[in-house]
Amino acid sequence: PSFPATELERMPVSLLFPGLGHSGSGSTLLGYIGIDTIIEQMRKKTMKAGFDFNIMIVGHSGLGKSTLVNTLFKSQVSRWSSGWGGEHKIPKTVEIKAVSHVIEEGGVKMKLTVIDTPGFGDQINNENCWDPISKYINEQYEKFLKEEVNIARKKRIPDTRVHCCLYFISPTGHSLRQLDIEFMKHLSRVVNIIPVIAKSDTMTPDEKNEFKHRVRKELETHGIEYYPQNEFDDDMEDKNENDKIREAMPFAVVGSDKEFQVNGKRVLGRKTAWGVVEVENPNHCEFALLRDFLIRSHLQDLKEVTHNIHYETYRARRLNDNGGLHPISANNTQESNL
Repeated sequence: PSFPATELERMPVSLLFPGLGHSGSGSTLLGYIGIDTIIEQMRKKTMKAGFDFNIMIVGHSGLGKSTLVNTLFKSQVSRWSSGWGGEHKIPKTVEIKAVSHVIEEGGVKMKLTVIDTPGFGDQINNENCWDPISKYINEQYEKFLKEEVNIARKKRIPDTRVHCCLYFISPTGHSLRQLDIEFMKHLSRVVNIIPVIAKSDTMTPDEKNEFKHRVRKELETHGIEYYPQNEFDDDMEDKNENDKIREAMPFAVVGSDKEFQVNGKRVLGRKTAWGVVEVENPNHCEFALLRDFLIRSHLQDLKEVTHNIHYETYRARRLNDNGGLHPISANNTQESNL
């Protein structure tokens, strides 16, 4: 039958198209549309654009920070990687410096930036020695914010924000230093901190477990939140997964760029008088746990927490303090308008 246009507008869709109804979980489709290809479309676009990941390493000299990050990404990505021979010792870092590399695996490209820090905590007076590091982190938020308020802003804003800070704890076996507590207390407000116990092969398994437990208790006592933070768990599945990770932290790790022959296989490890400590053997250290957590399960979440929590907190504070940043015209420099 024919109906006036006004009547058609009032009629329910189910009467106009009897085959198109609603089920409990959504509309019943009459045939294949292709909605499920959106994931593949997103994958292709992301593969073309590539990924950025910026990791900062902090801890006093001699804890093997550069070696560990090279081991994590199975390539020479630290600032000392150029011309670094097998026997060449990594010198102490003297300045905050970001070194970027493009690494590729399975057709996926990632621009990895490693931010090396000064010989943190090496001075006689270490008061406020976290200030240069905090300043650097905030400068990256400011740089991103300036790009955001540009009238003619870039299609893709370069992301130099620190997504993760690996904080290296000395394997004393006793407790955290006051400097460790103060640093993490200040920096946990602006960046995702992941505490790790460096050179854990210097402790026995019992000493290591006791030290890990003591560190967790101290962090809880001082109200220091490290990544993954409880408050950012999206649902029960996230909470259950992250609870297991939180119970295993801080990860007790060993880093090495040297290979040794063990049971007919070449493995990364550290040679001692008692044998080889295998870096990727979960019975020897928790390096594999750290790598899987940092790269294989939580890398994207680290970026999202950085953008949605830490950066948004900085952005809201800056806009509030400044009465709102004025948009920057294409003819003016960023600095002159802020």
